Amino acid sequence: MHANMPHATMASVRTRLLPRDLRVDVLRGIALIMIFIDHLPGNRLSLITLHSFGFCDAAEMFVLLSGFSSMIAYGGTFDRDGILVGLRRVFLRLVRLYLFQAVLLLVAFAVAWLHHLAIGPGDPVLYAGGELNDLQHGLTLQAQPPCLNILPLYIILLGLFPLIYGLTRIGPIVALMASGALWLGVNLDPSINLTNWLDGRGWYFDPFAWQFLFVIGALGAQSLRHFGGDLRVPRCLRIAAWGYLGFALIVAAPWQTWGWSNFNPIALGVPDKTVLAPLRLVNVLAVAALAFSSARFRAVAQQPVLTLLVACGRHSLEVFSLATVLAMIGKEIFRAFGETVMLQLVTSGIGVALMIALAVALEHIRRPIKTPRARDAPGPSATSSVLQSNTSIA
Repeated sequence: MHANMPHATMASVRTRLLPRDLRVDVLRGIALIMIFIDHLPGNRLSLITLHSFGFCDAAEMFVLLSGFSSMIAYGGTFDRDGILVGLRRVFLRLVRLYLFQAVLLLVAFAVAWLHHLAIGPGDPVLYAGGELNDLQHGLTLQAQPPCLNILPLYIILLGLFPLIYGLTRIGPIVALMASGALWLGVNLDPSINLTNWLDGRGWYFDPFAWQFLFVIGALGAQSLRHFGGDLRVPRCLRIAAWGYLGFALIVAAPWQTWGWSNFNPIALGVPDKTVLAPLRLVNVLAVAALAFSSARFRAVAQQPVLTLLVACGRHSLEVFSLATVLAMIGKEIFRAFGETVMLQLVTSGIGVALMIALAVALEHIRRPIKTPRARDAPGPSATSSVLQSNTSIA
């Protein structure tokens, strides 16, 4: 997307300020709700989440948007305030992410311990991969139980952001090619991974592969800044993106579960999520390209009816952490009372309501520190306070 962008032009728009793009918040809010629903085992509602309509799921969208927000937040800090201030902000964010991961790990231990007491020795504990019996490995990110493997990935990717930013300063194409080469190498040799102490295998989200999606998101933020807020996607590429999404739907949708028992026109295996297989990567990029080149979607995202989704996306770390805890509790509820449809609907509904309630509460608590200008619907000449509010959840 940067192939025809002169370096001088990039430098001239590097500090351009844009009004808050609510499409980011809406998509992130949707992704958070889908992640929660997908983390509840056997949940019938997962039949209507993203993975049921294509090759990718909400995790890909979440990482892509994280790269986008990181470039706006921390790339902007490097531009305006220099390297030391930028590094300090990244470091403080890493500390915050780690503390949230540590707390989630302790909560997971507590839930597993209570389950052990209630069910008795020898019965299943919280994690499908086995009991995590060494807290030290978890706190050093070497052990990653299911549902606790997204934040470690984000910690690694954000820790790499200063390097990614440096590569983009050399040239966006340089950053894209270096990142893409590493992703390709992992897909050719999946053994390139960090080790998960729990099972001796690799991280579920291989950071050497998933960094490519993070980098693409960061470069996408630069492109939106360059083009004034919307990606310039040629009509032929938009048609190709819709065509690919249609192909992904035909191949990946759970037709048998939906009642189309004999419908299986193209038999393909599930693309490997760990290495971010090409089918998954292209799927999420097609969705993002259509979303961020659509002025109509921008207008829809600004409608009051989506305010609650915007709030969830704006406070993604806190909402994600609550959703993770709720998913742990939900698993235990399903184990105790069965996975009935009614219980799934009630558990999912209460969980989503609590996520939204937390987001609204955080909006109310943090509202006084925002300037009146940042709360208005700004025009193209938005101030730096607007830019900061757009990246508070990066």
